[in-house]
Amino acid sequence: MKIKCLIIDDEPLAINIIENYLGKMENFEIVKTFGNAIDGLNFLKNNTVDVIFLDINMPVLDGINFIKSLEEPPLLVITSAYDEFAIETYELDVLDYLVKPIEFPRFMKSLNKIERRLDDTTKSSTSENTKERPYLFVKIDKKKMKKIFLDEILVIESLKDYLKINTISGRYIVHSTLTDFTNLLPSRDFIRIHRSYTVAIDKIDAVEGNSIEIEGLRYVIGRSYLEEAKQKILNSSI
Repeated sequence: MKIKCLIIDDEPLAINIIENYLGKMENFEIVKTFGNAIDGLNFLKNNTVDVIFLDINMPVLDGINFIKSLEEPPLLVITSAYDEFAIETYELDVLDYLVKPIEFPRFMKSLNKIERRLDDTTKSSTSENTKERPYLFVKIDKKKMKKIFLDEILVIESLKDYLKINTISGRYIVHSTLTDFTNLLPSRDFIRIHRSYTVAIDKIDAVEGNSIEIEGLRYVIGRSYLEEAKQKILNSSI
């Protein structure tokens, strides 16, 4: 996905230069350009961008007060003919400060900073989401408890007094009955289709007759489970 950019500068030539530089980069997309900060502020009320290239000296609303007016600012790169505002803007969490005339090699360094910051933000968000993923700890031998994320479970298969839990990342043998283990799982996400199988509904690739397919393997739906299982599986896709 491309990085969405907004350019705000009262000098048309300065906008053209940044447009030309960004036009060379496949990962960046110019969403809009404005000659004043007021129009930029109004645009951001209903739109989001990843980064703003912002001039400081502009009429009515200057760049610094524009930044202060933003509740949740995106990444900010200052593009100014004056360097005396650098300290003040860095205190406002500006990512970079480019002094005009801006040479392309220096501009590239700023783009690299943008990509690194956005990449770090994405990784942090992914890490937070991982912490929130539902899971169970199951005993897979006499001493070891294994964390299994529910969204990785494919099929739970009954082996008399034991279960084989097939997941995206591995297979585990657990001492439990299928009924007891199924009762631990959220009913909206899992369904028992046979006296020997409970499956994750979102991992079902196909339904055919009295069977389903998961990861290329076919599992028969028991006669007493058929009507309820088919209804729940097919309705979940709506």
